[in-house]
Amino acid sequence: MCDRHVVIFDGECNFCHGAVNFIIKRDPQAIFVFAAMQSNVAAQIMEKYNIDSVSMDTILLIKKGQCYVFSSAAFEIVKDLTWPWPVLSVLKFIPLFLRDYLYRLFARHRYALFGRRELCLLPSDHVKSRFLGT
Repeated sequence: MCDRHVVIFDGECNFCHGAVNFIIKRDPQAIFVFAAMQSNVAAQIMEKYNIDSVSMDTILLIKKGQCYVFSSAAFEIVKDLTWPWPVLSVLKFIPLFLRDYLYRLFARHRYALFGRRELCLLPSDHVKSRFLGT
């Protein structure tokens, strides 16, 4: 598990489910594993990394013992995807406060834009092993 990166996402968010599927399709080495933020597994991971002040409006990435949130998590994720997605890392030149402001603005409206599900759907059998706690 230590060589895999853990993505914690909002399991009720349609956009977030789409993002997870996007990552899976562009991660042929299967270095990313996933946990819904509402799950017990995610709660344990967040407790282990002393993450208690984040809300559901972010994706969390645990990579090599470090926790990334907001736009930093997104940029760290794209770095490990197949070509051409790592190219987006060049946008890290945008100041963090501005990147995170734009990230939070989008996150605040993601339910209105993409909808919300009441339950986190179970993954299909071919990717089930990539989801923690299922």
